[in-house]
Amino acid sequence: VQLVQSGGGLAQAGGSLRLSCVASARTFTLTNYNMGWFRETPGKGRELVAAIKWNGDTTVLLDAVKGRFTISRDSDKNTVYLQMNSLQPEDTAVYYCAAKRWTEDYDSPTLFDNWGQGTQVTVSS
Repeated sequence: VQLVQSGGGLAQAGGSLRLSCVASARTFTLTNYNMGWFRETPGKGRELVAAIKWNGDTTVLLDAVKGRFTISRDSDKNTVYLQMNSLQPEDTAVYYCAAKRWTEDYDSPTLFDNWGQGTQVTVSS
């Protein structure tokens, strides 16, 4: 499965960005996969920012982004989104989307085995 990311870039503090992640394989359907967004910085390593369960009904967010970020999906487009509002400089990171089979715990950062290429998000103060 190939996950292709778009979006990201530079934003000012308080601004918004939206990341998109499209799964390109014809055999891939979001209802068979838990999807997640991670971010990585040199200081913190890689952390799970948001995840959405295979059924689309349940999501989880990192405490630091609750109330600001939203994860959603469009099954018809095989696309997962991360809407990021009220951005802060500490949100600066490389963001990755990832997928793992629906049989795994959707809110655990482990066992994600398909990854997007990563996209830089930089928030200036």
